[in-house]
Amino acid sequence: MVTDPIADYLTRIRNAQMANHRIVEIPASNLKKRITEILYEKGYILKYKFEDDSKQGVIKIALKYDPATKLPAIQSLERISRPGLRTYAKPADFRRVKNGLGVSIISTSKGVMTDKEAKAQNVGGEILCNIY
Repeated sequence: MVTDPIADYLTRIRNAQMANHRIVEIPASNLKKRITEILYEKGYILKYKFEDDSKQGVIKIALKYDPATKLPAIQSLERISRPGLRTYAKPADFRRVKNGLGVSIISTSKGVMTDKEAKAQNVGGEILCNIY
């Protein structure tokens, strides 16, 4: 039984990259779908596909690697807010990830978005994870 589906999502991606897999399959939810879309928009993954099955659906993610060095595009996936210790922040309190090179994913009242989008809309929320 998985008690933290976001941590499971991030761990599946991390493990697939360490094993040099091209595609990873993850059980779907609306929150995971939005995080996947953000990863695609920011160029961390190659492509993705949402598939329906008899239960909740599956997200298939094609991982992105550097062709010359074979290193994954995602260097670090870090869960910030977790079920035992939720982490919330106002737009003024958002910290830059890797000096602005990375992205924080924030769950706000206006939906799941990056830290830059949340700051532009002046909304705070729960910091789900940092990606670099």
